[in-house]
Amino acid sequence: MTQTVTQDTRTFSSISHECCTGTFNNIQGSRKPHKCCLCDKSFTTLSSLKRHQAIHTGKKPSTCSICNKKLCRSSYLHIHQRQHMGEKPHKCSVCPNAFTQSSDLRNHEILHTGEILHKCSLCPQAFTRSSHLSDHQRSHTGEKPHKCTLCYKAFSRSSHLRDHERSHTGEKPHKCSLCPKAFTQSSDLHIHQRLHTGEKPHKCALCPKAFNQSSNLRNHQRIHTGEKPHKCSVCLKAFIQSSNLRNHQRIHTGEKPHKCSLCPKAFIQSSNLRNHQRIHTGEKPHRCSVCSKAFNQPSQLRNHQITHAGEKPYKCFVCPEAFIQSSHLRNHQIIHAGKKPHKRMLTFTPQSHLLYG
Repeated sequence: MTQTVTQDTRTFSSISHECCTGTFNNIQGSRKPHKCCLCDKSFTTLSSLKRHQAIHTGKKPSTCSICNKKLCRSSYLHIHQRQHMGEKPHKCSVCPNAFTQSSDLRNHEILHTGEILHKCSLCPQAFTRSSHLSDHQRSHTGEKPHKCTLCYKAFSRSSHLRDHERSHTGEKPHKCSLCPKAFTQSSDLHIHQRLHTGEKPHKCALCPKAFNQSSNLRNHQRIHTGEKPHKCSVCLKAFIQSSNLRNHQRIHTGEKPHKCSLCPKAFIQSSNLRNHQRIHTGEKPHRCSVCSKAFNQPSQLRNHQITHAGEKPYKCFVCPEAFIQSSHLRNHQIIHAGKKPHKRMLTFTPQSHLLYG
């Protein structure tokens, strides 16, 4: 009996030793032996794995005292607070650039060395970070692993999911220090701040125009190329911008979503509503530089400025008459059509007595 127990103990010890040896060999043979059971990530140390798993639990115990942003690690909070203080302790030795995080500095230094570490196997793109390569490869596979728990939307990047979730919560943590505006994304705040600074980094290569957003530059460049990618499915009219197409489609649907709060009028475009509201407020922001006369719409100011220039661009194709405004030309053309003009629309000219006797 004693012999049997001793033999079993030796067998158990042998199996345990083999298991431990196998695990040890696995750790020795792997640079990142600690794998997350919820995603494909692996880590060199157990503590790194534990910190990573906080992402899956959603726990964010560290709160910023300035903007109330919550972070899962105190070290992330420390780095985040540098944005508020403007502190950039990690300085490039080659150029004047400085960074809040050492990892950002390391990635930046690769620009000077020309070293590219992570290449995409499906296209010529290359990246300084493996995580950026992983995000990029999803554009080829169409994979969207980051799903919103409140709606059916899914995203290829976790950062895009976080930004989207704020549309449900209404959270706008990125506040402008110069005006009351706040934004869900830091990139939107960065673009907005250019309105205050006047910075327009996106310059057109074909004309002197510059823009504060790359999307505005792309739309502008279509003026030079003649490209109109946004086509109406009803009348096939095409537009440079998708917003112009949306406004146009309302002509077909009859939709007028921009309603005046002071009268029953409604408009297709928000700009038309703003112009209309000036009738109620009496605001006339568009002032003539020659005579100081003011108007509530820019088109009215342009028509008025023609009177100073003596220009009459709207010419009648039947007779030599010309007019300052297109509406005056339309009223005049009724005379040639043989229709009786509305009293309010009738425009008398020096030649009127010849037509009416």
